Amino acid sequence: MFTGTGSSGLYKAPLSKSLLVVLSTLTFILAVPFQQYQKYFMYNLQAVKQDHEIWRMVSARIICLDLKDLFCSCLLIYNFRIFERRYGSRKFASFLLGSWVLSALMDLLLVEILQHTLDMSVSILPSGFLGPIFALFVPFYFSIPRVQVTQILGRFSITNKTLVYIVGLQLLTSSTTVWILAFSGLLSGIVYHYNALKVQQLLCVPKWVARCTSFTLEPLFSSAEPTHETPVGMGATLDIQRQQRIELLDQQIMLAQLNQANRRHRRQGGLINWNRLFPPLRNRFNTNNQRQDSGSNRPSTGAAVSEEQVARLMEMGFSRVDVLEALRATNNDLNMATNFLLQH
Repeated sequence: MFTGTGSSGLYKAPLSKSLLVVLSTLTFILAVPFQQYQKYFMYNLQAVKQDHEIWRMVSARIICLDLKDLFCSCLLIYNFRIFERRYGSRKFASFLLGSWVLSALMDLLLVEILQHTLDMSVSILPSGFLGPIFALFVPFYFSIPRVQVTQILGRFSITNKTLVYIVGLQLLTSSTTVWILAFSGLLSGIVYHYNALKVQQLLCVPKWVARCTSFTLEPLFSSAEPTHETPVGMGATLDIQRQQRIELLDQQIMLAQLNQANRRHRRQGGLINWNRLFPPLRNRFNTNNQRQDSGSNRPSTGAAVSEEQVARLMEMGFSRVDVLEALRATNNDLNMATNFLLQH
């Protein structure tokens, strides 16, 4: 399943929405009514080097000419909108800008290396916004927790990140030279993610640009706040809805623990330790008075919350109250708590 925030769609992700709309619209315009202009958007490195058509480094690296590449790119952009919600539109745009510029330089460098070392001449690369998309796999790998969803044949785990990697693999195999763009995109993502040579300060969106776009373009591409975040039939009050969401999370955690215990039992051939299979998650409080007074009277049902884990989750932009609730609900499991905060 895609990593996201439930039914909220593109809420709080106006830049991701604008990329989806603009890139798709321009690609379909060039694919149907204006096919004769596609030659101006080809990523032709020979024309860049010999004819000094530098403008191709801009036009060819934004608009996709292949509809299959466009479809995979849109799926990945939609999934990676989580970084815009987490970091904010300006920081997300700075990452896209920085990786776009760095990947353009690395494209030329990799082609020159191939030509001088392996005598492999590459003149045309796939067009599109592929460099930043592959670069986003770097923070996706390091920042998004891996949560198992199911297993195939009892051995191969399917996680919340599996489908994203499958779409990326489909994009990687779309042509014989797209791996050059993928490699340069991953390298640029690593350089920008770790702020090598202070590139985050050199390649960033200025504050005045962010303010101008927030007043002009953001109202056009902003999405309305979701009004129904819970399934039909959930409780009418916020307390009841939260209680039911916690119970649903408990069921998912217990199912994951049951699967893990069964796998350990099959490997070791021993008995299942049922006392460790369902550790207490946290006490339930059904009324508002009990919820308000639980700070001092709640019995300790698990290990103390680690301040280091609280600090790590608060760095992602979550409030301390939500972080403490998520850690208690997941028995201080950092990955489960992160996934719970992202989905609620």
